[in-house]
Amino acid sequence: MKAVIYARFSSEKQNEASIEGQLRECMEYAEFNNIQVVGNYIDRAQSAKTDHRP
Repeated sequence: MKAVIYARFSSEKQNEASIEGQLRECMEYAEFNNIQVVGNYIDRAQSAKTDHRP
């Protein structure tokens, strides 16, 4: 199975380390479950309430 990781943070309480932690946990999960990660999509401090994002 193939997958893409979606990681994000949206407030001052989270930071780049939050993204790194999410990616690490997702990669560990994928490896344990024999899932091939083919890409990452990262939102940094972007609102999820709108689709007007890059």
